[in-house]
Formats: sequence, C-alpha cells, structure tokens
Amino acid sequence: MTTFAVRLVFDRDDSARLEVRPRHREYLAALTAEGRLRAAGPYADGRGALLIYDVADRAELDRVLAADPYFDRDEPVATVEEVREWQPLPL
Repeated sequence: MTTFAVRLVFDRDDSARLEVRPRHREYLAALTAEGRLRAAGPYADGRGALLIYDVADRAELDRVLAADPYFDRDEPVATVEEVREWQPLPL
C-alpha cells in the first residue's frame, strides 16, 4: 500500500463545483469505506482541499482521481495542484 497526499485548488467555476460537491462527497465516503481514502477535507479559507489516499500505486491513484465527480467531466471543477507520496509515521 502506498499513501499519497493530494492537494486540490478550487480555481474554477465555484457554482459548478458546489453543484457537483454532493456526488464528490458520496464518492469520498465510498473510498473511505473501501479503505482507499484515509482523510479528506477543505482548507479553512475555502480555496482548496487536502486528500490522503491509501492505494496500491500511482496508477491506481490516477484511476481513483479520474473517477471522482470533480474530474470525470469535460471541464473539471478543481485542479490537482500537487501529488506527493507520503510516509506517515507509526505513532
């Protein structure tokens, strides 16, 4: 299992993103139930979000992101600003 931190930026049409957000959150809930999403949430300033995924590899992460309602459309409603492999400490 590989853990990835994904930073999103909400730099697109806010009304379109807010329209899609309920489906996006349902998708995230399903990923959490499957054990593929560790944590997710928007930044306090509302301009983006951080998502922590536990997946087999980068190829699986790319498939998971492509299926997200924020990105599975001709015009995505957010931008992936950064993807980094993360190694959480066993605390």
